[in-house]
Amino acid sequence: MGPIQTLDDALDMLRRRAWIIIGVIVIGCAISLAVALTRPRAYTSTEVLQISRAMLSDTAARAAGQPASTARRLQLIEQRLMTRDSLLEVIYSLDLYTELPLTQNEKVDLLRRAVGVDFIAAARSGYSDDGAISIMSVTATMGTAELAQKVAHELAQRTIALSTGTRLAEARDTLEFFAEREQHLREQLVSLEDDIVEFHTRNDISLPGSVESRRDEIDAINSSLLELNRELIVTRRQAEREIRDAREATARRLRRDFDDQIAVLEDQRNLLQQRRSELLQSIETTPEIQRELNVLVRRRDDVQSQLDTVSGRKADAEIILQLETENQTERLSVIEPASLPDYPSGGGRKKLAMMGGMMSVGMAFLIAFLLELRRPVIRSAAQMERETGLEPVIAIPFIK
Repeated sequence: MGPIQTLDDALDMLRRRAWIIIGVIVIGCAISLAVALTRPRAYTSTEVLQISRAMLSDTAARAAGQPASTARRLQLIEQRLMTRDSLLEVIYSLDLYTELPLTQNEKVDLLRRAVGVDFIAAARSGYSDDGAISIMSVTATMGTAELAQKVAHELAQRTIALSTGTRLAEARDTLEFFAEREQHLREQLVSLEDDIVEFHTRNDISLPGSVESRRDEIDAINSSLLELNRELIVTRRQAEREIRDAREATARRLRRDFDDQIAVLEDQRNLLQQRRSELLQSIETTPEIQRELNVLVRRRDDVQSQLDTVSGRKADAEIILQLETENQTERLSVIEPASLPDYPSGGGRKKLAMMGGMMSVGMAFLIAFLLELRRPVIRSAAQMERETGLEPVIAIPFIK
C-alpha cells in the first residue's frame, strides 16, 4: 500500500488532501444532479387482455379451416400491430413526438422501442402443449403518465379490433372458398351424370340385365330359324311332288306360288340371321363397354364423396361465421385497463443523483490515494522507523 499502511497514515492523508477530496465530491455531485435533472422522466402503463375460450370446439374449428393455435394467430396480430403504417396512425392520432425534430421513420422506431406485447400461456391440459394463450399484456413507456396510459389503451383497443376483424375475415373467406368449391363439384357431378346417361343411351344399356335379355332373344331367334328351315324343307319337297304330278300349265302356276312362299321364308330367315349377328356382336363388345361405364361411375362416386365432405365443412363454416358475427367465438376482452402511473418507471432522478454522489465520493478518495502514491514521502517518525529500521533521535513538527 506504499506510504499508507496504518489508520494514522490514512487520516493524515485525508487531512492533507481534504480540499481536493471536497472539490471532487462537490463537482461530481453537481454533475450528477445536473444529469439527473436533465434526464427525461419515463412512465410505464400496462393494459391486460384476457383471451376467452371459443364456444366452438377446436375440432370443428379445424374442420372449417380455422387456425387452432391461438399463439400463432396472436403473433400475426402483433406483427400487424407493429407495422409502420399502424404505428404512424397511433402517432398521428395521439400527437406523439410533435416537439421532436424527427422523421417519420425515426418516430416509428422510437415508438416501437417504447411499446411491448407479452403473452402468458394457459394451463396445460394433460401433458400436451396446445399453444393456448390466456393473458396478453400491452405495455407503453412514455415521457408523461397520461401519454403512457393513452398509448397502452390505444394499442390494446387496436389489438382487439385486429383480432375481431381478422377472425371475421377468415371466417368469410373460408365460407366463400367452400361455397365456390361446392358449386364447382355440383357442376362436375351434373356433367358426369349426363355423361353416364348418354353412355347408357348410346350403348343401349339403359336397363339392368340387357346382356341376359339379348341372349334370350338370340335363343328365340335360333328357335325361329330352326322352324323356318323346317318350313323351307317341307315347302320345297311339297313343290317338287305337286309339280311333278301336275300338267304343264298347272305346274307353272304351282311353281310360281311355291317360289313366292320360299322367297318369303328366306327373307324372314335372312332378317332373323341379321338380327342374330347384331346381337352376337353387341354381346362381344359388352365387357369393354362395361369397363368404360365403371370408370364413369367411379368418377361420379368420387365427386359425390368430395361434395359430401365439402358440404359438411361449408355447414361448419356457416356456423363459425354466425358465431363470429355474434362475437361468440374466442375473443379478447380487457380485464385490467391501463392505469395512470404514479411514479416514473426504472431508475428515477433521485436514484441517479444518489448513485452519482456515491461515485463522486469514491472518485475523490481514489484521486487522493493516487496523489499519495505519486509522491511517496516519509512524513512521520513512525514511517521512518518502519521503512528504514532507524529510530529518529528527534522529530521536528510541521510549523506554518
